[in-house]
Amino acid sequence: MKPVTVNEIASATGGELVSAAADDGNVIVTSVSTDTRTLSTDSLFIALRGDHFDGNSFAVRAVEAGASCLILDELPKDSAELDIPIVLVQDTLLALQRLAKWYRQQLNIRVIGITGSNGKTSTKDFTASVIAQKFKVNATKGNYNNHIGLPLSVLSTEENDQVCVWEMGMSHAGEIAPLCQISDPDIGIITNIGTAHIEFLKTREGIAEEKSALARTLPDHGTLILPASCDFVDYLMERTRAKVMIAGNCRGIVRAEDLRITETGSAFKLCIDQQEEALVKLSVGGKHMVNNALLAAAAGHALGMKSAEIAAGLNQAQLSSGRLQKYVSGGVVVIDDTYNANPDSVIAAIETLAELPIHNGARRLVVLGAMAELGVHSDAEHRRVGKLAAEKNLTVVSVGDGAGQIYEGAIEIGADAHQFDNAESAATWIKDFCKEGDSALFKGSRMAGMEKVMNQAFPQN
Repeated sequence: MKPVTVNEIASATGGELVSAAADDGNVIVTSVSTDTRTLSTDSLFIALRGDHFDGNSFAVRAVEAGASCLILDELPKDSAELDIPIVLVQDTLLALQRLAKWYRQQLNIRVIGITGSNGKTSTKDFTASVIAQKFKVNATKGNYNNHIGLPLSVLSTEENDQVCVWEMGMSHAGEIAPLCQISDPDIGIITNIGTAHIEFLKTREGIAEEKSALARTLPDHGTLILPASCDFVDYLMERTRAKVMIAGNCRGIVRAEDLRITETGSAFKLCIDQQEEALVKLSVGGKHMVNNALLAAAAGHALGMKSAEIAAGLNQAQLSSGRLQKYVSGGVVVIDDTYNANPDSVIAAIETLAELPIHNGARRLVVLGAMAELGVHSDAEHRRVGKLAAEKNLTVVSVGDGAGQIYEGAIEIGADAHQFDNAESAATWIKDFCKEGDSALFKGSRMAGMEKVMNQAFPQN
């Protein structure tokens, strides 16, 4: 964070400066945190409230950790003894968001905003790696993509950063637009319109309308990047003033040609209109990952990068944990895709596993947990992925009560399918079943905890 004064913080948040010293308004802040464990000298601590905690109660601990200013919505009894300036506000979460919005306007940066039902983080990882070939980049870390995380990502931007790549996630209607107002992107990427969070948004059309908030926010000199495979391309194009750039496998301004899926990932020729072709070798498999890489390539193209620079960034990209990452345990190829799941991402994972070359009678095993936030669609969607896995001739293992319909869908068409109630029993069976050369992919929503099954069956050295 570039240095800001306490007076600027109070003005940006609409708060009241409570101070014992006349010059406290000139105190400098160089970082922001909502967690006392990550505070450092000259930091600002923002005391958020949650269902089971009150950040105001950590005021003393924040001072001890090195905070030089606090944003509170309630003064502690011993506030006079804290001996640092306090900005008193009515709502600390709103203050965080207002501060981030103000800070964004102080920065001379280009912002790439990324949303979509699936692939946001992988696309962010690819994009950050591409852009870093030419620019100083700030990118979303971890899962900092919501109403708290995005403002913190904005406030982490350094004065010498040139391009920011920020994810925008949501689960309910009306959540993307405020994130766009804070981040003020001039390049937008919508990865796809799927069925994630359909429990709350009811239909894919409702999901498309929510995601289109990013398209509507972009300025007329901006760029909206869409995948050629998206069936809502026309819908989204109608909702933006920005230039639209289409990316896809063999289609679009930015495209992949001669795609080959390999045992270690995928390879293709990156083709950008009127530029020389460049060879890309991704360290991760799956056609959907190629699409994500092409969206990142389009962002690089929008920023004036050459195809060779873009390809170098894609070749060097390292994806965040739990996203089709491979390791070998006991001769079994383990594919960790445990970060999260919804029907579209599970289908993509199944297709990725089915595309893997197999040798000497080796088997492919897909281990699936429940998918959350599907509402009335839950049974049908779980059955659908079970049937698809069976149709792809995969051995199907479902784990947990919520995953039972995956098993039912698989056995309807005579698959080799197995259902287990808990991680322990599933891991024991999987470990006994698999032999050297087999491949096993693990996936499920966060609440399913499929990494527990994976780690028990195939511990990493």
